[in-house]
Amino acid sequence: MFFLRELEREITLHPSFFGPRTKEYLTTRLHEDVEGSCNGQYYIITVLDAVSISEGRVVPGSGVAEYTIHYRAVVWRPFKGETVDAVVSSVNRMGVFADVGPLPVFVSSHLIPSEIKWDPNATPPQYTDNGEQTIEKGTHLRIKLIGTRSDVGSMFAIGSVKEDFLGSVVLDSVTTQLTETEHFDPVNDDQDSRITCMHRGYIGRHLVSAWSRHLITYKISGISNGNRTGISIVH
Repeated sequence: MFFLRELEREITLHPSFFGPRTKEYLTTRLHEDVEGSCNGQYYIITVLDAVSISEGRVVPGSGVAEYTIHYRAVVWRPFKGETVDAVVSSVNRMGVFADVGPLPVFVSSHLIPSEIKWDPNATPPQYTDNGEQTIEKGTHLRIKLIGTRSDVGSMFAIGSVKEDFLGSVVLDSVTTQLTETEHFDPVNDDQDSRITCMHRGYIGRHLVSAWSRHLITYKISGISNGNRTGISIVH
């Protein structure tokens, strides 16, 4: 699930960057440092803007300045029971490994429908029912998360495709066109706006690691529960 959160980051800047463009350097560093990162609880998809930048504090003995930046970011936190789209990275007789954007997911062979059998003699090796359902490297898979595990700077999940409407899916043709985003004011509870998100594409000018190769549109609603805003897929 997606949230809009206000976060804090401390950044140090070398004296060679001091000058009229200091804030520009700090903003660039912020994007480079946090976008795509994971703190063990959620992934930071993109930084929307810097809310405030503190005055620089010179670190004794080094000459560098330390700044505290408060910023708003779209974050993604996977939850147990959430249904997600993934791309299969590898398969073996133990199960299927897939990537939901930056999140690795393992689907055990016990959590694959019994009619879909492991076929090691196929090229490439795959799970198949000898009909419409085939799971091999590169397959787009709809998975239900049944558990997540957090570590320092990373996350891992276990998934299942043993329910209705799960399994391999056929997506629309790939689009790589850069799409502009509409204006969005999260302070106004009544205002909805849409952000267009592409596979390893951009939200506006910000890089994201989306998890599908087709165009997905997310609907961002107004502020709810403090600093968090829910985002739902509206295809």
